[in-house]
Amino acid sequence: MRLQLQQPTLFFTKFPKPQICYFTTMATMPNSSSEADSTTNANSQNDLQNLQNYPVPLSPRPPLISKDIELSRAMSAKSNSFFGLPRPDVIYQDQWFVVVNKPQGWYCERVFESVPMALCECDSAESGSPPELHLANRLDRDTSGVMLITKSHKVASKMVKAFTDHKVTKTYIALCIGPAPKWEKITVKSGHGRSKFGAYRVYAASDVGRVLPGGSMVKDMETSFDVLSINGQGSFKERSEFRKDEENTLVVEEKAVIDSDVKKDVIVVRAYPRNGRTHQIRLHCQYLGIPIIGDVKYEGVKEWKGRSYDGHELHAESLSFEHPVTGLPVTFCAPLPSWASQALQQ
Repeated sequence: MRLQLQQPTLFFTKFPKPQICYFTTMATMPNSSSEADSTTNANSQNDLQNLQNYPVPLSPRPPLISKDIELSRAMSAKSNSFFGLPRPDVIYQDQWFVVVNKPQGWYCERVFESVPMALCECDSAESGSPPELHLANRLDRDTSGVMLITKSHKVASKMVKAFTDHKVTKTYIALCIGPAPKWEKITVKSGHGRSKFGAYRVYAASDVGRVLPGGSMVKDMETSFDVLSINGQGSFKERSEFRKDEENTLVVEEKAVIDSDVKKDVIVVRAYPRNGRTHQIRLHCQYLGIPIIGDVKYEGVKEWKGRSYDGHELHAESLSFEHPVTGLPVTFCAPLPSWASQALQQ
């Protein structure tokens, strides 16, 4: 007798894209060219005043060349029509969770769609109704590492609240290029938002709460960093709770001054994001003058010592939180990618 397996049900949460509407008002036509000139000058002054009232981003715009590179990477990821999650990339599963190690260069949605088949292969001897799978966290296309999937709506809603309330501790490993930091540990506090050109940028911490072009607001963003290795000198440190030191806290209020002529080093850092802002670690690495290798959008080099990088070298190392059902503390870790092991000389 052959066992008929039922595919788990996938649930995607779709968020509507924000739309910006521009409204114009009908004014009485001026009676003379002088009145028209006067009206034009007044409007120009008002536009300039409104522009000056917006917060000024403190990180640079993405380089022009990055647009074509990012487009090429996105098209390459979308052109791969089939993705089968290898069994070893299923890190853990029970009746509540599935934890997978997302590969670099794949969108979360594509990996998520492949999970039911991986579960059927793992549980080929089991029967019963299929689970309702929900994607609990998202990673950028080129970020590898821990991706958490829940198996019920109830657990999914509790995890949404845990992420929203910052009850989930996350660690990342990043491979950076830049001058060797003078610090071993540092915490960066800044603002985060989208500029008038649509790119995410670093803003001053004092700008948090101010309105940006398009109507969004500057939000707070805090990341702690721990240097693990510089040019291969150092060792892999086990994860531990990052203890903030007020003396090593950088509150961003002005543009960073980076010497482009200084010697560049290969630096491995562990990042502890306190928020979940888009591109948070990538932005703060850029601001510190140690952009992530391959992260062309935020001034990371595409080529280094004869090697070309098809994506940024950022890895979601771990997720720690209180289990929503048992109440026990749990931690899920993804194995280090080869680039991290090589850089740390493990």
